[in-house]
Amino acid sequence: MDADIELVKQTLKGDERGFEKLVTKYQDKIYTLCYRYSGNDEDAYDLTQEAFIKAYRSLGTFKGSSRFGTWLYRVTTNVCLDEMRRRKRHIPAQSLDQPVLGADGEMKPIILDDTIPIDELYEQKEQAQYIQSLLNQLKPEHRMVLLLKDIMEFSYDEIAQMLNISSGTIKSRLSRARELLRRKLLDREHLP
Repeated sequence: MDADIELVKQTLKGDERGFEKLVTKYQDKIYTLCYRYSGNDEDAYDLTQEAFIKAYRSLGTFKGSSRFGTWLYRVTTNVCLDEMRRRKRHIPAQSLDQPVLGADGEMKPIILDDTIPIDELYEQKEQAQYIQSLLNQLKPEHRMVLLLKDIMEFSYDEIAQMLNISSGTIKSRLSRARELLRRKLLDREHLP
């Protein structure tokens, strides 16, 4: 049986150490998703905390028909979408000196080489801010699909389970989001 499911059962029996182990296992990935969605540390921390609180309170609804991680990502995406709908405000651009989740699951700085010339570093930061501002212009449902597929590298099936929508809808939203970003990037290149 899956170790995560055993930890869920342990928690449901009243032993909170099971949930603590789940938090430890998933906290970096959940934080990274929240950070990518919100664009800043403070909001990402708050959203991560809210996602784990909501997951803990809803643990009894986890049926085990999908992986626990998939269920937790669904809870997290719902928390992020709900918060962004509530706020409807400008989100600050991502900082290049903030760590991100690497493919191996470890938090890593975006800038790995401190020998990069300052003008190149400035250009990278400016480009990252511009891309974040473009992401912020997308509708929340387009942004979330783009982040889950292109940044977090989830499969269409995993995203469908997380967001409770069909793979076709995901592909449609992803195509729309990519097209909007492509157009905006091309518009920028044609500026004088």
